[in-house]
Amino acid sequence: MVLSVLATARKVCPARTCNVAEVIDPSRLAVFMGAALLLLVVPGPAVLYVVTQSVSHGRRAGIVAVAGITTGTLVHILAATIGLSALLASSALAFDAVKYLGAAYLVVIGIRRLLGFEPELEPQARPTRSLGRLYRQGIVVNTLNPKTALFFLAFLPQFVDPDAGAAWAQILVLGLLFATLGFFSDSTWALVSGTLGERLRLSPSFPRVQRYVSGSVFVGLGAVAAFTGRAERS
Repeated sequence: MVLSVLATARKVCPARTCNVAEVIDPSRLAVFMGAALLLLVVPGPAVLYVVTQSVSHGRRAGIVAVAGITTGTLVHILAATIGLSALLASSALAFDAVKYLGAAYLVVIGIRRLLGFEPELEPQARPTRSLGRLYRQGIVVNTLNPKTALFFLAFLPQFVDPDAGAAWAQILVLGLLFATLGFFSDSTWALVSGTLGERLRLSPSFPRVQRYVSGSVFVGLGAVAAFTGRAERS
């Protein structure tokens, strides 16, 4: 896994500008992976989103949701690499605009589910389109979460060595590694919760219960996103 991330870094970081083998010190990389794993073990909004989709629609839908979340993570990594995250952090207007747009999107999804307007996945009814909708939904949910951008802005630089040069390459490598670890971590949640959901779906009352539970989860996530303030810069 680490080798594949470094191979990607070699493609985007020419030998004349940086030596990928020396982009990140091995001991620094080990500390980063340990910290990343500790952070990923603790369930957050993305995990809650994945679990909700997996329990409601099954393991395949959960993995598709993970793919969408991971794609959104890559957007934030790219933003952190080229400096857009710093702009988001410094502008209260930009931060609030993204925050409230993302919160509104989550609340709308939740209300649609509570009212029964959100279509359920049916194996025989256009699965490609339905799974594609879940994938796109995952991208939007994670991309429109400014807290994710601020997380990468605050977390990744802690493991960057300015003396090694090519700070952007270090941020990119660390970000890709974090995204890879996150994909496998979230996929584990998707498989476990999806298996549990298959058993729950045998209950005749499950469709009604899961509609209210999943709808409430999305509305709750939207409310949390809307009322969570931006950390003040010192």
